[in-house]
Amino acid sequence: MEVYPGQHPKDSKERILNYRICRARRIVQNVFGLSSSVFRVLRKPVLLEPEKAQLVAMTIACLHKFLRRSSDSAAICTPPGTFDYEENGRVVEGSWRAMSNENMTSLFPIRKITRKPPL
Repeated sequence: MEVYPGQHPKDSKERILNYRICRARRIVQNVFGLSSSVFRVLRKPVLLEPEKAQLVAMTIACLHKFLRRSSDSAAICTPPGTFDYEENGRVVEGSWRAMSNENMTSLFPIRKITRKPPL
């Protein structure tokens, strides 16, 4: 959905709708940003059949929910300040946004291992 362009008076239907759309967009960005920072498979296009891609997405959502249920794992998985939040009408970005995608790759580096054992 797209927001209404331009400035709108306070408490008008257009301004309220714009706020709600922007808030929903921010929530989706938080969810996907955090998920892709934890589950590396989401950093690149998922080259699977739609049914299998849907299964991967649902599995990630269930695993994330499972990890957040316990207070011990929630503190590790999503510590305070992880998500974006609004303070005095200003959006404060969560810590997941600071994670550099340049330093993080989808795969760990492979160690060089000799093929023949030493004699």
